[in-house]
Amino acid sequence: MPYQHSIVRTLLNLPSFFPHCTSIYTSSTMLLLLVLVHLVSKNGSAVPVALSLDPRSSPDSCDDINNCRKLFDIVWGCLATIFACTWVSVHPNVPPPDQSGLVLFWRRLKMMLIGIIAPEIMVGFAARQFFGARMLRKEFRFSRTHAFFFCMGGFVSSTGYPVATKEQLEDSDLGPEFLKAIRNVNAEDIKDKSMGDALSKGVALAQGIWFITQCLARVHQHLVVTELEVATLAFAVVNVFIWLLWWDKPLDVQRQIVVVVGPAGSQDAQPTSPVPMSRFDRFRYAVVGTNDDDDDPLSSTSPSFWSLPVYNHFQRGTAGITALAGSLFGAIHCAAWETDFPTAAEMWSWKSSSLVIIAVPVAAFLVFVLGIHLNKTDFQKTKLGNAIIITAGIVFLASFPIYIVARLILIVLPLMALRSLPSSAFVDVNWSTYIPHI
Repeated sequence: MPYQHSIVRTLLNLPSFFPHCTSIYTSSTMLLLLVLVHLVSKNGSAVPVALSLDPRSSPDSCDDINNCRKLFDIVWGCLATIFACTWVSVHPNVPPPDQSGLVLFWRRLKMMLIGIIAPEIMVGFAARQFFGARMLRKEFRFSRTHAFFFCMGGFVSSTGYPVATKEQLEDSDLGPEFLKAIRNVNAEDIKDKSMGDALSKGVALAQGIWFITQCLARVHQHLVVTELEVATLAFAVVNVFIWLLWWDKPLDVQRQIVVVVGPAGSQDAQPTSPVPMSRFDRFRYAVVGTNDDDDDPLSSTSPSFWSLPVYNHFQRGTAGITALAGSLFGAIHCAAWETDFPTAAEMWSWKSSSLVIIAVPVAAFLVFVLGIHLNKTDFQKTKLGNAIIITAGIVFLASFPIYIVARLILIVLPLMALRSLPSSAFVDVNWSTYIPHI
């Protein structure tokens, strides 16, 4: 029926060419429109209309440039949302002193890449610092700002060594002096070091809300939501966890605050020559944290993923939040379960990977809780208890590489799906349907 739409548009534009014949034009137009409606509807009830449930064969087409979006618009909207969420949500620790601008940029970029590739790891890191700050507020009566600044390696002694462990605060000689010096630091001075402001957070929040609203509107209007948009939606929702956990943590602080104890010029009893931490230890701190008394996480001078060791009940809370974020991340990917993928192999890869992302965090949390519970009993010393612990450890270690592969698949498949999008994916949302009008 394209020719019929062209006739209607031509008739509606005629008054601009013949302004003095309005009445004649109106009568003629109404008569021709009635004839056109009669021709269109003639025998219409006798013609069966086949409605396909396949989104790739949807009758929706983008033949009006004003109601369409291009592939660039889809990709740009997703990338802008991911960048805005990551830039604001990721709060790095205070870097070591005397670092060049390029080194600081690379340090921040690495954390952003980790937040993009594995946002659930950033959620776990944020949860550990959140509970560490909560523990400091309870035991040492720190404010929220002081507690987070302490956890991120923001305080250093007069020798330049980070003051960021409970052992330093509980030291019989220097502990009271450190506590007094830290409490004397004005919270506004700490906030003044933060590079984050209401404008940057507002822009990121507005971008995230706009993207989520657009996806919901497309679902409501039965328009295709691409796999890339589903993956971005999952990323934006998971980043909400990071925003909430790090709400009071200063953003992108460049320099520490020196806390002086004792008379001016005196040396405190802290080492001044830190030993660099191995790559394995850094990875271990990033994924599972540490609570070993023999470990010295400050040996690399405020590492990127250092967080204060917490008690067992806080560890369960950290593991629970991380598992919830990871499973929610996979569950949102299941929103594209009925999407028509370019190939059957891609469809099954997407579905199986989404299920893996849902199941592995829950299984890891159960294994973690089981391990903590068994450590409190003598059952672990029996043969059966030892066998259960070994089996659970083997299952966890075996599931870890499977989880990594599934995460990589969910990163690659949305980009591959861009090569063959249904026509409905390019139809823009009709926002006027949500606005009262006549």
